Amino acid sequence: MNNGTRVIWKGAISFGLVNIPIALRAGVRHEELAFRLLRKSDLSPVNYKRVAETDGKEVPWDQIVKGYEYEPGRFVVLKEEDFRRVDLEAAQTVGILDFVFVSDINPMFFHKPYFMEPLKGAAKAYELLRAALQNSAKIGIAKVVIKSREHLAAVKAQGGKLILELMHFADDLADPAPLAEPKPVAGSKQEVAMTRALIEQMTVKWDPGRYQDDYRSGLMGLIEQKIKSGGHEMKSSESKPKRPANVIDLADVLRKSLEESRHKLRVRKPDKPTRPKKAA
Repeated sequence: MNNGTRVIWKGAISFGLVNIPIALRAGVRHEELAFRLLRKSDLSPVNYKRVAETDGKEVPWDQIVKGYEYEPGRFVVLKEEDFRRVDLEAAQTVGILDFVFVSDINPMFFHKPYFMEPLKGAAKAYELLRAALQNSAKIGIAKVVIKSREHLAAVKAQGGKLILELMHFADDLADPAPLAEPKPVAGSKQEVAMTRALIEQMTVKWDPGRYQDDYRSGLMGLIEQKIKSGGHEMKSSESKPKRPANVIDLADVLRKSLEESRHKLRVRKPDKPTRPKKAA
């Protein structure tokens, strides 16, 4: 298995007495556009300097240390040997602690996926774990150290592969208690029926290729136009998106949405989603 990304970590999946050598490859690609800061008058690149707050003087790298601010303006300095003293056991192991039903976990806990690639001699054990997870609808909850930081993680079966998805610890998630929740207001039978009908009409088979980063594509198109025009300013020809009107009559809005959806269906009939088969 090779998805075109480099190996970022090598180690093993461990649970009970089982040890499965694997390598991790990135499961997502970040292709954000990079911009440099320039001086407007001559487009000279502007660089950052490490400047001390107290006197405004630039500080060379060999004079910089890491400090933790335990009170406002008061720091405790940590040296490299201090970080090494915090010896995290099994640093090269995806140590599975428990197995749980994936349906029991709030999706907010999941964070970042990696592909798990079996190394030499690990194919059989890798496949046994993958098949067992796939058939049981469970995932392994593990801890793993990547780049000197311990992460909570999930070992998941996905198709013919195992993936490792980093998770948030419980303390990482913000408390939703202060959020204002809308008071429950029951809709009419007609509104409920039209809402369900609208969802049904807009339901298609999942295809990630249907969804593109329009902002990035538009920005790249604009950059290419500027390159062709020698960097000259161009007048905008695109109209601004319409703002949705305030919802006054929900039934009327739902009715209009259904009409628009039916019109789109006449132009392109979407595939109905296939329901996943339940594990035996």
